[in-house]
Amino acid sequence: MQEPAPHIDVQGLWKVFGDRPDRALDPGCSSKSRSEIQDELGLVVALRDVSFSVERGQIFVVMGLSGSGKSTLVRTLIRLVEPTRGSVSIDGEDVLSFSPKQLMQFRRQKIAMVFQNYGLLPHRSVLDNVALGLEIRGLDKDTRYRMASESIETVGLGGWEDYRPREMSGGMQQRVGLARALAVNPDMLLMDEPFSGLDPLIRRELQDELMSLQSRVNKTIVFITHDLNEALKIGDRIAVMRDGEIIQEGSPEEIVTLPSDEYVTEFVQDVSRSKVLQAQAIMQESDAVVYERQGPRAALHIMNSHNLEAVFLIGRDFTLRGVLTKDRVRALIDEGRRALEGAEVDPATTTTPDALIDDIIPMSAETWHPIAVVGETGALLGEIRRGALLAGMVDGKQEA
Repeated sequence: MQEPAPHIDVQGLWKVFGDRPDRALDPGCSSKSRSEIQDELGLVVALRDVSFSVERGQIFVVMGLSGSGKSTLVRTLIRLVEPTRGSVSIDGEDVLSFSPKQLMQFRRQKIAMVFQNYGLLPHRSVLDNVALGLEIRGLDKDTRYRMASESIETVGLGGWEDYRPREMSGGMQQRVGLARALAVNPDMLLMDEPFSGLDPLIRRELQDELMSLQSRVNKTIVFITHDLNEALKIGDRIAVMRDGEIIQEGSPEEIVTLPSDEYVTEFVQDVSRSKVLQAQAIMQESDAVVYERQGPRAALHIMNSHNLEAVFLIGRDFTLRGVLTKDRVRALIDEGRRALEGAEVDPATTTTPDALIDDIIPMSAETWHPIAVVGETGALLGEIRRGALLAGMVDGKQEA
């Protein structure tokens, strides 16, 4: 089956500020740094041969320090900044070929942006601020107020419709900005450091809310930040930028465990691995399991052979039933039972393959048995033993 086309596809994108910007694209400049080009030609290379793609429903985080080009990049996607060279394709459409009318329609119908400074109109109520994009589209008052109210409820601001922005905290104002973006039901959200002006507690709350919201609305999101922890927390994929170039792109786990160069290494050196490594990176195949169709004597033999006091019991539908103890198996033998079906089991402590080690650690303190890793259907995929969990926390060489 053919892979679906990416929602966003960017190839060879350049943005050079100054007179005759094409001079920076000459082959003679290919080995020169940004500062050298600026000193010799008086040109500022904001983006340099940037290429990446974003799958539908993905949160793609662009991370970098001030001046790295990340904000310029997000603006070139919808031509708020015109690229010097390259291609930008969204849903298979060449954005750089759009006429002014097509571009305006594209921005109104498919894209919404959320900025750091909220951009709220102070004289308008929350409801009217959220309904602004719908008003621009020409929707009637009843329709736009209904849609705006639904969006306000979605971001947890029900009851605040008649307030003015000045009567709200910074975090609440940012929720209004997010509600306004969601109200027009865009295919894609562009978020340019939306939480960077907020205090740490409110920032964490909004990060959590964004992830919860994404699980419901499943939008394609390009998120700009200078905060590595924020990038690692919310990003499905992360692109690290420096001097207008993407120097590494990958999953949060890849960025932390396999940094591409010294610059990225320095960026991630203080990051706890437990915050990015997933259960699937440290889980192991179970030494032994038993099945409901087996008899208790076979189960006892398996447990004795592996020197185990308990094993996972797998049902006839191949889902995990729970933890079967040796004492319970002996009792079944005494009862003359022929099969393990219906046997009493202890609840298994379970997790999913994509769960973070940081979230699994507290679970390990509540069970003496390995933690079971199960799939969507409840099938046992592997187990996490306490030793592997500790290794994932402290061993810088733990392989993913």
